[in-house]
Amino acid sequence: MLNEKSVLLVMTNMPDAASAQNLAESLVTQKLAACVNILAPCQSIYYWHNKLEHSSEIPLLIKSNQANYQALEAAIVKAHPYELPEIITINVDGGLPRYLQWVDTQLSA
Repeated sequence: MLNEKSVLLVMTNMPDAASAQNLAESLVTQKLAACVNILAPCQSIYYWHNKLEHSSEIPLLIKSNQANYQALEAAIVKAHPYELPEIITINVDGGLPRYLQWVDTQLSA
């Protein structure tokens, strides 16, 4: 059962390193994320407006919790240059208890 302290892994992609860095720093300083991993660039292939697209993107792995999710989503949408940003959440069902406690502590500080 999820509660407001349930840890979430939120994934999104940014179009370049600068926007990824800016979003990551903003989310952590606003206490919407305990930690953001900025991953290596990847290639994304998808259809957009009936056209096959090929894009280089920077994936972000964002550690947050259920209580902060709505504000986190709003912050991503506001900062994101895409018309429809990818925002996917994964409920964290387990993990190192001390790490999960650290996430909670960072978000409630």
